[in-house]
Amino acid sequence: MAIFSVYVVNKAGGLIYQYDNYVPRAEAEKTFSFPLDLVLKIHDEKAVVSFGQRDGIRVGHAVLSINGVDVNGKYTAEGKEIIEYLKDATNYPVSIRFGRARLTSNEKLMLASMFHSLFAIGSQLSPEVGSSGIEMLETDTFKLHCFQTLTGIKFIVLADPRQAGIDALLRKIYEIYSDFALKNPFYSLEMPIRCELFDQNLKSSLEIAEKAGTFGPGS
Repeated sequence: MAIFSVYVVNKAGGLIYQYDNYVPRAEAEKTFSFPLDLVLKIHDEKAVVSFGQRDGIRVGHAVLSINGVDVNGKYTAEGKEIIEYLKDATNYPVSIRFGRARLTSNEKLMLASMFHSLFAIGSQLSPEVGSSGIEMLETDTFKLHCFQTLTGIKFIVLADPRQAGIDALLRKIYEIYSDFALKNPFYSLEMPIRCELFDQNLKSSLEIAEKAGTFGPGS
């Protein structure tokens, strides 16, 4: 069981804090000879597999490194376009590592804003007045849990579907936010949280939640 990440979204839908606690990596590395027997395309400024699956490499996986050196989006470390580089027979044999594309900071900001909108839509769709909005979304690989405070701040946790104690964890994160962000004289409301004590206490709480699944008195 694992807790994957934590997001804090302000009442306007802006991402003010994000922490990746555990990111499972499904990666595959293979040495290829010319010609490359996979079809690549550029998507969201990344070189991704559009056709051909083999040896753990899946459609949608992005090129993460070439010959052991991390790539930069759709470019190699030397600044060459990956697709053009792999069309050149003189560059073979070549070792390529594939995996799920990592989210950029801009993509995380966009996803937080999108969830804020979905939360509002969920509240409006409710047949009952005063709906709390989306509290949980479930997939086969993770659950998204959300706790919104009376002031509109949203605390979001992505966790393994089997992970217990998330409701208690969300309230613990709210407590940490109140103690180490709101009481910080240098912190401005609705602005990004940059506080070492907040980071330390959040990480400690995530470790406790993963191991025990709950919080006891004084934890």
